[in-house]
Formats: sequence, C-alpha cells, structure tokens
Amino acid sequence: MYRSSYDKPNVLLIVTDHWTASLLGCAGHPAVHTPVLNQIAKNGVRYTNAYSEHPVCIPARRTLMTGTSAKKHGDRTFQAKLEMPADLPTMAQTFRDAGYQAYGVGKTHTYPQRDRLGFDDIQLDDEGRTHHGVTDDYEIFLGDKGYLGRQFGHGMSNNGYHAAAWHLPEEVHATNWATDTMARIIRRRDPKRPAFWYLGYRHPHPPLVPPQRLLDFYADIELDEPVHGGWLNTKDLPLMLQGVLKRYDYNERESTLARRAFFALCTQIDQQIGSLIGTIREEGLLDNTIIMFTSDHGEMLGNHGIWAKQTYYEGSANIPMLLMGVKDCPRTGSGRVDGRLVALQDIMPTLLDLAGIDCPETVEGRSMVGNDRRDMLYGEFGEGELSSRMVHDGRHKLIYYPAGNHRQLFDLETDPNELTDVAKDPAYAERLDALTARLIDELYGSDLEWVVEGQLIGLPNRDYRPAPNRGLGLTRGAQWPVPPVNPGGLMVFFPEAPDHEEPEDKEP
Repeated sequence: MYRSSYDKPNVLLIVTDHWTASLLGCAGHPAVHTPVLNQIAKNGVRYTNAYSEHPVCIPARRTLMTGTSAKKHGDRTFQAKLEMPADLPTMAQTFRDAGYQAYGVGKTHTYPQRDRLGFDDIQLDDEGRTHHGVTDDYEIFLGDKGYLGRQFGHGMSNNGYHAAAWHLPEEVHATNWATDTMARIIRRRDPKRPAFWYLGYRHPHPPLVPPQRLLDFYADIELDEPVHGGWLNTKDLPLMLQGVLKRYDYNERESTLARRAFFALCTQIDQQIGSLIGTIREEGLLDNTIIMFTSDHGEMLGNHGIWAKQTYYEGSANIPMLLMGVKDCPRTGSGRVDGRLVALQDIMPTLLDLAGIDCPETVEGRSMVGNDRRDMLYGEFGEGELSSRMVHDGRHKLIYYPAGNHRQLFDLETDPNELTDVAKDPAYAERLDALTARLIDELYGSDLEWVVEGQLIGLPNRDYRPAPNRGLGLTRGAQWPVPPVNPGGLMVFFPEAPDHEEPEDKEP
C-alpha cells in the first residue's frame, strides 16, 4: 500500500443543522441513540459549555467559517444575500494556504451559492433554494438517479415540524448522499498532501423525513418530555419571546411525532458518520485524522413551548462539540469532558492549532486545546425590538430582550433546564449586575439606543400580532422544471398582522 510522506494530520469537520448538545447518548439523553458519536467522545473530548453565538443558520455559519463574531463579519440578522467579507480569510483558504487540499460537501448556506469559501471544490446541497438561481449538486444527483425534482414530494416544510417517512429510496436521502459523496472525495484525494474535509449535513433540520426503518426504531422508545419554565407565566413577555411562542401550535400527538422523527434523523446521521469513519479507516488514514463534530445551533423541540432556534435558551444555543485528535494525541486525550466556555468561532483556531498552522490575525476565537480560556461569551441575534442578547460566564446566563427592557438570569449549575428565572432573586443581584455591565460593554451600532447614562433602558414593549404563515415555512414544490429566480423568496421569521387588523388567533 502506498504511504503518504506528509506529516500533517488530515482534518474532518462535521457540521449538522439544529442539533442540541443534550441530544447525545454520551450526554446522558434517555432516548436518542448515537453510538458512533459516543465513541468519538470516548476517543477524545466533549465540550459541555459549547454555544452558537448567533443561533440561526447564516450568521452562525459565517462565524464558523471565519472564526469571527457578527460584529466583525457583519451579520446578526440572517442576511441571505450578503456575501462573505473578502477581507476575512476562511478556514478552508487558510488550510489551503498551508498546503492542504480542501473539499466541502453538503450545506454551507452562503451567497452566492457557488461561493467556494476557499475550498478547492464544494459538492453543494442547498436544500432546493432554486429561488436564488442555482440547481445544487444534490438535485443534479437525484436527476441522474431518475428522481428529478422529487426531493420535496413528501410535502413537508423546511421550517415546519409535521413529520413523515422519507418517500424515496433511503440511498438517495440527503444524509446518505452527503456521506457517500464525502467518502468518494476521500478515496480520490491526492495521496501526497494532507486534507481538510468539511461535511455539512442538512438534517436534523426540518423537513422531518427520516427513513421508515428509523421511525420504526423509535416507535416503542419512551421519549423525554419537554420542559416548561415557570417564567412563561410572566406578564408582559417581551415581543420576541411572544413571537417565538406564537410561531408554532402543535398538539401533544403532533409534538410526539415530531420529536420521534427528529431523533430518527439524528440516529441516521450517526450511522452515516460510522460508515464514513469506516472509509477513513479502510484508507489507512484514521490514526492521522482529526475529527470534530458540531452544529450551527440547536433546536428547542417544544421546550418552554418553543420550536426551532433564534433564542438563547439551552435547546437553541447550546451545541454539541466533540473533538477526536490523531492517535495518542496528548492535547485532546480520550474520554475527557471539558467544561470551558467555547463557541463556533473557536473551531477554526482549534483545528489550525492541532494541524500546526498559524491562525490569521482576523480570527477572534481561541483554541479549545490551548490554555487561554474565556471568562465570558457574548451572543447576539437580530436588531431592534425583535432581537435578543446573551452574556454567559460559564455557569450563569443572562438573556436580554430590549423590548420591555427584559432581563432573564439562569443558574445552569443548579437549574440546567432553565426552569427558574433568578433575575429578581436578591441572592443573584451581584451576578446580575456584573453580567449586565458586561452586556452594556458589548453593545454597538443601533443597540446603543438601549443605553442612557450607562444604564439599560431598552425599547418599548408591545403585543405581538401573529399573522398566518402564508408560505408554509418556505415549503418547496416540484423542482423540475427548475423554478424561476424569486427575489421575494426569503424567510420571514415573525409574520405580523397590520396594526388595524385583529390577530388571527384572538379568542372570541
């Protein structure tokens, strides 16, 4: 067998969409079956305090790819048509500049869609976003297999939580396609150069369409129940919190089906990662390959009555972060659990550090295997009245909603499910003041309007006026013939009725 002469490690970065830190067997979840990811954790380190600084797809992925915060890369609001800043070196480009071959597969959620982000090539799965003008590689694959335009024949929405079994053969499921495509790239690598591989699974993000066999697997497994904090009974909830609570309304049966389908998608990914690691092992590369597993953000899954992302509660913001080094790597070790405060911006410097590559000066993150540990993490999503901010010190988390100048404080050591808001508890007054001061220090741009004479005053609150979801959460239709470019086909996170109309769900 030919043996490469390079001494640099290969790097495989696996990024899912909507996967919460708690949804791992190794994290103690009572229902989710993830034996492969459990083994990755046993062979390395699991970071328990890992967060998405901007828990929504596009801003999170900008941070992931550049190692910078929204303040530097310019997107805290999900700007679907904002190009990646040209002055920020990406993770892939930095690996390539160091002599690596760099290939990506799956979801990148960038614009323009064929932006390679510094990779030699990307095999793209953009979830059928033909409204931007591109037919992605997964759709082309389906056409080659005789299923042209049929990936959304299940009728499930990309942003809804109704569930159904995958309607085509399992081997053409997006999860399987991404795995098989990456396996082929690994087999076709240049044997004389190290490689950086990025694998972006689109799931367990909706549509919730796992293979039938995995729905059957979870049919008799008892699921954990969603948690509901006592703070939900607070009067005058801030506008954004009203919005996320009104976004979905599922009964108990629908909620249970959605959770089973979601867990099934997680297990499908776990199994496919096992297949990919098998390929890496068979190619003789496993002992010299670094593997990291994470997600762009989490998923509330009905906890506190909320679905999807965009909030700073644990379900949405706390993400899995597993790191397995090369064989006998002393910096990652094995079977370790690390409670330091880490985030998406830390992935780029961590992988570069382990590969012995200098980090660009633009990077704001820090290596997770180094000695430099942060004492605070700042997060931001949105602007104006429909926004939220987070300050986290590793144990206590401050969540701030400017509408109504509303602060929540959670002690995650004693209350990991965030059932009790202690912002008004005198015992936590000093900690609340310290985190609030740090929050004020981090504000910039339009957020400065929330501060007068050094004190938070926020913005006026009001009642949220829910409107019907006319686009069904951007549900897709037939992808053949290729639909036309649709400049208006963008996500509306908080549809509202005009001031003069009564809310659709107002009680008679």
